[in-house]
Amino acid sequence: MANNINNVVKDFPILKQRVNDERLAYLDNAATVQRPKQVVAALTKFYETDNANVHRGVHTLAERATRDYEDARKKVQHFINAGSANEVIFTKGCTDGLNLVAATYGEQNIHEGDEIVISVMEHHSNLIPWQQLALRKKATLKYIELTADGELDMADAAKKITDKTKIVAVTHASNVLGVVSPLKQLAALAHQHGAVIVGDGAQAVPHMPVNVQDLDIDFYAFSGHKMMSPMGIGVLYGKAALLRSMPPYQYGGEMIADVHRDQSTWADIPFKFEAGTQNIAGAVGLGAAIDYLNALGMKNVQAKEQQLVDYTLPRLLAIPDVEVYGPHDPAKHTGVLAFNIRGLHPHDVATAFDMDGVAIRAGHHCAQPLMETLGLTATARASFYFYNTKEDADQLLNAINETKEFFKIGTI
Repeated sequence: MANNINNVVKDFPILKQRVNDERLAYLDNAATVQRPKQVVAALTKFYETDNANVHRGVHTLAERATRDYEDARKKVQHFINAGSANEVIFTKGCTDGLNLVAATYGEQNIHEGDEIVISVMEHHSNLIPWQQLALRKKATLKYIELTADGELDMADAAKKITDKTKIVAVTHASNVLGVVSPLKQLAALAHQHGAVIVGDGAQAVPHMPVNVQDLDIDFYAFSGHKMMSPMGIGVLYGKAALLRSMPPYQYGGEMIADVHRDQSTWADIPFKFEAGTQNIAGAVGLGAAIDYLNALGMKNVQAKEQQLVDYTLPRLLAIPDVEVYGPHDPAKHTGVLAFNIRGLHPHDVATAFDMDGVAIRAGHHCAQPLMETLGLTATARASFYFYNTKEDADQLLNAINETKEFFKIGTI
């Protein structure tokens, strides 16, 4: 396995291809990242040698599959420093985990007149579940606003979180503005008022060290496909006492203790929340992705991405007719860079970039309330991962200039 973070591209065959006869610069990592050969090999090995259903089988393949599945759970536990592997629930993804909390803890604990507090920069996955819960329960949904440079306004948070607040749900890192929320401070503030805090870690866990115990966060969800695992697997972390107090999310096999004609009882955590046959291969792939990231070191991953932002952001800001959203200080920015070229729709920008081999995202990025706050309908978004290089950054910057020249932006 590659341990040198500056020599990892060879592990990602997809990055070696050409697109429209141009070198591929894959900069759509906030949407999904690419998988290294090591993760693909682990997936292939599972299907070729260990494929079976888990937990109740006593034959050799079933025992191997169960070992692999539960080993992956332990890897997740240590990766985010959960107190116990039982606090790690496998889900379909971050969206599924957030919906699980809203549909169980939320349904159980939100009542008419209560408050739910989120931020205006939330991805729809961490907005709509709370919006709909508030509507069902006749609760109040409140939004923490942003500072002038796009950071979470902690002064406003202190006003919005009150003794009526029962749930605070905030992204750990924005998928648009590239800012990191002070989750530890928010958790302390929420707990002072008797509320629980839910973190959306989709844009954080793949990019920086995360310690859920240090954050003192109550629930924390993230997706595997944004950290090199197969799609369709994710994680919900929850404090054990809270998880045990919550009703099941779905019903069926695996999540039961006993079933009789007139009643049933539930298994202990985490199995209470894992009804039916789970994405076993996805969990195995997630475990392999964690092995790869651990070999690199998450501090190194974060430092590599910061180097790319330090290089790219000032150059992006210096291009005339380009508006960059979020902080202009690279030290306050993750590898997510949202921008617009004056006079061009972001979809046209993304299409033009693709002709130059540069893959970015364009749209509202599932953050329409944030777009409304910024007075926009959409942005272009380039996003880095540790396998990106300065050559990718230069290709992005060149594509901006070529697109401006093609559309005659900034010329008379």
